[in-house]
Amino acid sequence: MSYKVTVVIEKDEHGYYAYTPELPGCQTQGDSIDEAMANVREAIDLYLDTLTADEARSLLSHDILTAAVEVQVA
Repeated sequence: MSYKVTVVIEKDEHGYYAYTPELPGCQTQGDSIDEAMANVREAIDLYLDTLTADEARSLLSHDILTAAVEVQVA
């Protein structure tokens, strides 16, 4: 069975930082968005290799929704 994993990418002074909320501690970085995405795919695969099938299913069964909210700053 396949699951979708949420990936959050943030830009900082060193490049791009990527992490997965469903998999605590699964994080990486890259100099570009493409590199961060490639790295996080590898990190997810390595992370899942450390789990039993039941553990993976439990972690990946959560739906995480993201949205942007516009705010005003004085």
